[in-house]
Amino acid sequence: MPTVLDIIPGNYFRAVLVVALGVVPLLIVLQLFRTYWRLRHIPGPFSATFSNLQRVLWVKTRQAHLIHQRVHEQYGPVVRTGPNMVMFDDPDAIPIVHTMRRGFPKSPFYNIFKSYTPDGGRNTVFNATDEEALKKIKSPVAPLFSATNAMAFEPIIDEVLACFAKNVDKRYLQHGTIFDLGKWLQYYAFDVMGMLTFSKRYSFLDEGEDVGGMLGAIYTYMEDLAPLTQIPWADKLLFKNWLAHAIRRAPSLAILQVVASAIQKRQEQMEKGDRFNGRPDFLAKFMEIAAKDPKLPPGVVTDWTFTNIIAGSDSVGAVMTTMMFHLLQNSNSMLKLQTELRSANLTRPHARLSEIQSLPYLDACMWEAIRLHPAFALPLERVVPEGGITIGEYYLPAGTWVGGNPYVVNRHKKTFGEDAEFWRPERWLEGDEKYKNRLQQSNLTVSDLLLCVCLLASSVPSHTHPRI
Repeated sequence: MPTVLDIIPGNYFRAVLVVALGVVPLLIVLQLFRTYWRLRHIPGPFSATFSNLQRVLWVKTRQAHLIHQRVHEQYGPVVRTGPNMVMFDDPDAIPIVHTMRRGFPKSPFYNIFKSYTPDGGRNTVFNATDEEALKKIKSPVAPLFSATNAMAFEPIIDEVLACFAKNVDKRYLQHGTIFDLGKWLQYYAFDVMGMLTFSKRYSFLDEGEDVGGMLGAIYTYMEDLAPLTQIPWADKLLFKNWLAHAIRRAPSLAILQVVASAIQKRQEQMEKGDRFNGRPDFLAKFMEIAAKDPKLPPGVVTDWTFTNIIAGSDSVGAVMTTMMFHLLQNSNSMLKLQTELRSANLTRPHARLSEIQSLPYLDACMWEAIRLHPAFALPLERVVPEGGITIGEYYLPAGTWVGGNPYVVNRHKKTFGEDAEFWRPERWLEGDEKYKNRLQQSNLTVSDLLLCVCLLASSVPSHTHPRI
């Protein structure tokens, strides 16, 4: 029977094939050994030594946060979960990894959240991995998210809160009907951000449903992208190329269409001289900032607005739902919060942000909700800079991807107590101010979310409905 070498004519080509058949396997073996050797000193599942496939499968189960927790319980506070990926669960690593200093960039994990463009994707404040690009788009809008500026939005939030109360009363409370409060809090969060961003509600509260399928689009967006965050190269194959873009609808396209339509309508209104009753919504401010600075990247208004919709709505809705769930589950906590609100002599019908900032138990409930249910329960990866870093007893060489899962870090028992798995707002009231600051700094929940929560917190009613 003839062999492969017999089929290929010429000694030269046979020699090339022989070399290739010998060299390629050798190169593969050497690469696998190099991958293993680089982080060999860090414990972790053997399957994670050579491939990120295990990470992808964890995410596909929708239980990755629980799996990460079990992995840390098995292997310790620093665990290798991929060929170049290391996770930590100790809050002491937060200031090392999630530092404000330059030179500690985001990993390719964040590229997954960039909408496709032929030149490499759209940068937002959340997903920009290049530090110079991040500075260009973050600095101009940072002042808009100050506590002082948040107070200017209170009348808008009050308007949406009144709509929320009217529709819930009319549909359910007047008839004593059971309803999904979590769903309605999500509608409320989106309609608030619609007003803050566009001076227009999405009408979720009025219609009592996901108008236009935006909530569904965001769910699909996150569901499609989450596994890809663990293998960023696959994103280019499936979504981020001209062919895939031509034949397959990108997960973010539905949301971008909402943004693009709103911006186009606003531009048409501006051309007609409409100043929107002087309302200081985010879109107006974004457009004003972009018009004054021609050096800003093209499409930056779209990128800022897109971030507002995703981070400002979905994440805040999740926190409010978590907080209300645990208050309804824990009557003692609900009673304490009701007592504090009633004793504070707050403005009616809706409290002012300045009034609730000094309410300790409300503040504790908010922090506890953020701790227990972070908006994003996957490691927020960074790239170790030149010179490497040390976390605990382990040295991580330059180029290593490193991060902590907020769900796991926020349950660190040595920091938050042996009852860290459970709802107990009182933990934020124990000890002095230094202790409270320590707990806050140990909370790995996305920092941008805290601002949005504080913004929406100005809508907390100064009365409690007797039937809740």
